[in-house]
Amino acid sequence: MTPTDFIPKQDITKINSGEVTWQSPSNIALVKYWGKKENQIPANPSISFTLSNCHSTTTMKYQLKDNASNTGEFDFKFYFEGKEKEDFKPKIIKFFERIESYCPYLKDYSFEIHSENSFPHSSGIASSASGMSALALCVMSLEKEISKDLSEEYFNKKASFLARLGSGSASRSIEGPLVVWGEQNKIEGASDLFGEMYPYKIHDVFKSFQDTIMLVDKGEKQVSSTVGHNLMHGHPFAEQRFQQADDNLEKLIPILESGDLTEFIKIVESEALSLHAMMMSSQPYFILMKPNTLEIINKIWTFREKTKIPVCFTLDAGANVHILYPDNHKDKILEFINNELVVYCQNGHYICDQVGDGAKKL
Repeated sequence: MTPTDFIPKQDITKINSGEVTWQSPSNIALVKYWGKKENQIPANPSISFTLSNCHSTTTMKYQLKDNASNTGEFDFKFYFEGKEKEDFKPKIIKFFERIESYCPYLKDYSFEIHSENSFPHSSGIASSASGMSALALCVMSLEKEISKDLSEEYFNKKASFLARLGSGSASRSIEGPLVVWGEQNKIEGASDLFGEMYPYKIHDVFKSFQDTIMLVDKGEKQVSSTVGHNLMHGHPFAEQRFQQADDNLEKLIPILESGDLTEFIKIVESEALSLHAMMMSSQPYFILMKPNTLEIINKIWTFREKTKIPVCFTLDAGANVHILYPDNHKDKILEFINNELVVYCQNGHYICDQVGDGAKKL
């Protein structure tokens, strides 16, 4: 598919008003996306587990403008957890500007957008993936109302395509349990334009995988992801990193089918450390890990060596640690977390999550 496939072809029938609510999850990448080209195109492919409990719920109310009030501008109010948030409006305006050519009806409506997260706003969990994908799905529900004949496959692809233009990782939050984003020769259908459900066999062990998120630092990141991605331009190791990600995704194909947790752990942990190595070797360089991040990683390694339980870690572009493990080891891992790891979390806080199936219309 090409971007022009997402420009509405049929006549649009305007409706006076309506309301729609979507709940969309966050995701955690196993092979990391770091570095992008123009128009939110990824420099390398990535794959992620869709999460279940960490999600955003967004309600969008829409009202058709009359001719007198239609100024040809985007018209919306945004509320986060019940309070109007003016400081978030520029991000939504930028999103609407990016998607306008694919959603030419946006300026015909006034919108009231209400959003909330299932996880605390200050928890250090990035909400752009869940928030932008939920908003994109609301926009697509409006399009379905005024265009009528949209297949589920087209609906999901376009929702992911639009979400990507708001936040790259949001393209991976529409479906689940495993989503690929970015062209990859060995994965049929993988696209730079939208996330696609992983098309091959997945071993049962991965279908109920657990993700316990250790909240090391709830503060705002010192370097935004957008700035970090841009620092890959001219990075001395950029091309090698992009190739590494492509190779690791290819290596995951037989691992995901066989359930080989030893090899899975090697790739997932290497990917997390490679992501942060890129940050530490960019110009300017920066470190998002904290001392307690490293304490948790070392504790996980010691525990794994001692117990032979296949538990591993991954990291996003921040200090928090995602602990990944099979469901059948849940009790022992939670005991280990409570006995040895909570001391390294801010206020002892952590979030229990697991692999999920994607967004839901409420």
